Amino acid sequence: MRGEATYSIGELADTAGVTVKAVRFYTDHGILPESHRTASGHRRYGPDAVARLALVRTLRDLGLGLATVRRIVDRETTPAEAAAAHADAVAVQMRVLRLRHAVLTTAARRDSTPEELELMHRLARLSAAERDELVADFLDHAFGAPDGPLPRVLRRSLTPELPDDPTSEQLAAWVELAELSQDESFRDLMRFLFTAHKDDHPSGPPRRHAVGTVTETVRPLLAANVSPDSPEASAAVTEVATAYAEALNLPDTPALRARLATYLTAANDPRRERYLTLLATVNGWLPPDHPRREITWFLTALS
Repeated sequence: MRGEATYSIGELADTAGVTVKAVRFYTDHGILPESHRTASGHRRYGPDAVARLALVRTLRDLGLGLATVRRIVDRETTPAEAAAAHADAVAVQMRVLRLRHAVLTTAARRDSTPEELELMHRLARLSAAERDELVADFLDHAFGAPDGPLPRVLRRSLTPELPDDPTSEQLAAWVELAELSQDESFRDLMRFLFTAHKDDHPSGPPRRHAVGTVTETVRPLLAANVSPDSPEASAAVTEVATAYAEALNLPDTPALRARLATYLTAANDPRRERYLTLLATVNGWLPPDHPRREITWFLTALS
């Protein structure tokens, strides 16, 4: 070994492109062994030190700890084994960072209070089982037990399912959706919509839902810039009200139209639209086409 070309600590640092301090650090931690020391006590390194130091730098740049680096360079573990373990650790770190990003961006956008920020942080950290329990509680309040076709269909269509590896956008949507699902007034709104629909159609879903009827009737009028106080609007109101009355097997009366207006106003609540938008983001669905303009126009015409 003494006959081979060796490097001083300064020469090794220059050759490897690192600082003398870094060479001394790795040497003191047993990762970069010395070849020998001179009579005056100066460290010397063998020809393999350059390649070893390059490997150490690569592993450290990838974020591996000193203990793992030492096992790899000493061939106590393979790079593939270390990489797999480190990849798992990085995945956990990435999830934590996405959670923090979701909470912070949501809090910044909404100018949240400290209490709201704490709630969002708690919701973001729920386990999959805890998320399922939270969602089930919300759906139970809105639709009751899934003991019929309609509740089962509605529960499936309104259930958020956060993927195992969600994006920051999906996490942010989940945090906001979970918080919204805990809002008592919103829970009561969803319960009212379900109960009103079930009471209106006890024998099952109608062939045409009131919201769908309004949308189909009003959308072409909006496209034609028809005013809600025009004769055409009055005729559209009558058409929708007649269809609603026929679906309920009741006469078209002012009381019935007031009932329709109450239902449509609830269906057009911005919180319901927001829930559906957040749900689509969490589940990776296309954004919903909420007929806000159509319903608003119809309610204006109806009044």
